[in-house]
Amino acid sequence: MLYSLFEYLQSLPGFDLPGRHLMTYITFRTGVAFALSLLIALIFGRRIIDRLQKMQVGEVVRNLGLEGQMKKTGTPTMGGVIIILSIMVPCLLLGNLSNIYMLLMLVATVWTGAIGFLDDFRKVKYHNKDGLNGKYKIIGQVGLGLIVGLAMWLSPQIMMSSAPDSDRAEADTGFRQATVVLEQTPEAAIVLASQTYDPEAGQDGVSPVKVYKTPETTIPFVKNNNFNYLWLTSWIPDKDAARTAGWIIFVLVVIVAVTAVSNGANLTDGLDGLCAGTSAIIGVALAIMAYLGGNVIYSGYLNIMYIPGSEELVVYAGAFIGALVGFLWYNAFPAQVFMGDTGSLMLGGILVVFAILIRKELLIPLLCLFFFIEDLSVVMQVAWFKITKKKYGEGRRIFKMTPLHHHFQKAGDGSIKALIQFPRTPIPESKIVVRFWIIGILLAAITFVTLKIR
Repeated sequence: MLYSLFEYLQSLPGFDLPGRHLMTYITFRTGVAFALSLLIALIFGRRIIDRLQKMQVGEVVRNLGLEGQMKKTGTPTMGGVIIILSIMVPCLLLGNLSNIYMLLMLVATVWTGAIGFLDDFRKVKYHNKDGLNGKYKIIGQVGLGLIVGLAMWLSPQIMMSSAPDSDRAEADTGFRQATVVLEQTPEAAIVLASQTYDPEAGQDGVSPVKVYKTPETTIPFVKNNNFNYLWLTSWIPDKDAARTAGWIIFVLVVIVAVTAVSNGANLTDGLDGLCAGTSAIIGVALAIMAYLGGNVIYSGYLNIMYIPGSEELVVYAGAFIGALVGFLWYNAFPAQVFMGDTGSLMLGGILVVFAILIRKELLIPLLCLFFFIEDLSVVMQVAWFKITKKKYGEGRRIFKMTPLHHHFQKAGDGSIKALIQFPRTPIPESKIVVRFWIIGILLAAITFVTLKIR
């Protein structure tokens, strides 16, 4: 709203307001969005927590034999509302609401937040841990995946540019980029005039940057770091059919990624501050990628994919990170409020959609490794229990307890029959959380490093 207002005021003849150009700077709006979301979470978070307590919206805790677990009974849940409010207000005020990337992130926030809210509401209403039926969660997540995937396929605002092998030498020495892709058509190409540096001319000049609509993404360890889904369908003789099939594969990947990461974040939300902290770390990494990929000069210099318009995602990331930091004020051990599925399902959905929009969905398994490990630990535990029960008549375990973060809270003294008994002594909850944060920072650093190993 404020962004549109300042944009309108600047168009007025003779209008001269000091600082009127600040709203055009991504870094300024990102900083303000971060500060505003942090303040909203701190100020209104306390009031929302008090309101939840009066409404007796308390967490239903099952006794799993974990230290200090039963003390959490009655702690207000559905605190994800604080995160949603802290994200939406700064984005609506400071974001460019005509930008497709910002709109998709706002849709993802509300959509996944609504799914989680319904789940929490049913838990609180019926005083059990069942919540919303799992198939309805999946349907909602698939629906979001379809929205995002189809928007990236059909929206004329979503384009990208990267230098092919033939132009790689030029991209390494200058800031100019061009691309030739399988489905290149005259109507798909747009030429952007961008201020770049021409090494041959030795002066600043305007160099054209061609961008195309293509289902291309970033992958590590390979030359040029790009993978085009159309390569999977290049064997189809009809080029139009090959192009359509490639985009369909891309949409299916988006659906799988949204479902997996959203559920993984949901499982990670089991210790005070764990999900919020790790999500904030991932958010910082994605914000840096979005800033570099949305700037034609930086993307050309670093030889990475340029995505025009995606720089607006940095403003959203600022609000997202600020909201999580503010929420941690109340969610850090011992937690005064839990985010519930309202928050955890939403965080996973936000992170995966953000990564998809900046064409980094194939980096998610490394950047969001914790979420996948939490998912995998549950799948392995259930599968092994069923296999051993059928074979030996008694179910056996791989971990002392799942999701994996609870495994470290149990003693490895043999009282629980599990293949993995390490650690022998339980680790305090707060230490587990901080160690997961540290590993999360390491994973983010490794993700950036892999992009330069070719």
